[in-house]
Amino acid sequence: MKGKGIVLDPPKILVLGFALIILAGALLLTLPMATVNGKGLPFLDALFTATSATCVTGLVVVDTGTTFTLFGQLVILALIQVGGLGFMTFATLFAFLLGKRISLKERLLLQEALNQLTIEGIVRLVKRIFIFTIVIEGVGGVLLSLRFALDMPVGRAIYFGFFHAISNFNNAGFDLMGEFRSLTGYVDDPVVSLVVPLLIILGGIGFIVMNEVYEYRQTRRLSLHTKVVVATTGWLLLASMALILALEWNNPKTMGPLSLSGKLLSAFYQAVTPRTAGSNTLNIPDLTQPTLFLIIFLMFVGASPGSTGGGIKTTTFTTLLGAVWSQIRGKEDVVLFRNRVIYDTVYKSLTVTMSGLFIVMLVTMVLTVTENGKDFLMILFEATSAFGTVGLSMGLTPELSPLGKMVIILTMFAGRVGPLTIAYAVTLRRQPDPFRYPKGRMMIG
Repeated sequence: MKGKGIVLDPPKILVLGFALIILAGALLLTLPMATVNGKGLPFLDALFTATSATCVTGLVVVDTGTTFTLFGQLVILALIQVGGLGFMTFATLFAFLLGKRISLKERLLLQEALNQLTIEGIVRLVKRIFIFTIVIEGVGGVLLSLRFALDMPVGRAIYFGFFHAISNFNNAGFDLMGEFRSLTGYVDDPVVSLVVPLLIILGGIGFIVMNEVYEYRQTRRLSLHTKVVVATTGWLLLASMALILALEWNNPKTMGPLSLSGKLLSAFYQAVTPRTAGSNTLNIPDLTQPTLFLIIFLMFVGASPGSTGGGIKTTTFTTLLGAVWSQIRGKEDVVLFRNRVIYDTVYKSLTVTMSGLFIVMLVTMVLTVTENGKDFLMILFEATSAFGTVGLSMGLTPELSPLGKMVIILTMFAGRVGPLTIAYAVTLRRQPDPFRYPKGRMMIG
């Protein structure tokens, strides 16, 4: 599709599509019927909230449970669902319902949106995505509704149950508990502390992995991608849970007063949520500094490709670790699960990681100016949370200056769409070099 000489290739369409959805959501949240006070949100706050919802982040400048009416909350929930699955996925669903044929251009868009290597089987995958989503959110919503029914009227419990199931499966982290409490009231509750993290994990491993596991009985084969995602997710979860237990065991503000089961549940929850959900059962500002730094690392790594989460992704992290290990051992190839990783994948992993580091450092530096006087760790935590589309905060978000809000809005958008997608979108045309320069050598390290 061309217009005035500008080629709207898949990256450009994805960037523009997300931007338009955010703008539409922001306008809806400014309506008087969206807020309890009948005045609507100021546009900047509405834009921040819409961006946070569409980019499935969860950072909030106003409390979701007490500020918004049912209409406003449903707008946020719709933005979370569309943002989590991707607007192209929903466009494909509507095409199915209308009996339309999915064109090659639309398949290419889906390939870009779902981060797939080829368009083969892309339409079948979209159908599976909706089936997985309905089943997982449905089961999670029922379980949470049954638990919340012990604390509130049945109708409200059902609404709360499904809202939090959708929010957490999409790794958004929005909650309705009020007063910015998130789920801290259920810190040692086994139902909430197990169901919600499982929703986060399923949303974060990616639909490609879910589909391969689902088909495993027929294919008896798992791709390198799935093996790396599952292994990396498992090791990061176990290691971070053990570290959080060790660091917070005697902290009187967090795990100190809890029973053994409460400590295990809260450590499990807090190990899962930085990848990249944003809800929490432990009060974030009360955590020790080593735990906060660990969470910053986990937020930067994030979820897996083709998922509802952000960050540089688990496969990127593992590929770089593999490259480092190969260099240390003096090997030329990066080998994971007896598969040689192609050089393009290593280069892309390095590019994504360095782009992410640059964005986090730049945003942190800008926020130290706009939010003068705030603690540096709090600012770094906020910047990483926004880039990783996590939503955890040490309490800085509601106190952001107008310029600080705009910086975080742009960071959340870049984190959700992806630095490379944005770079490709602003590039007029990508062409291979017509020639190659001679090799040069220089000293490293």
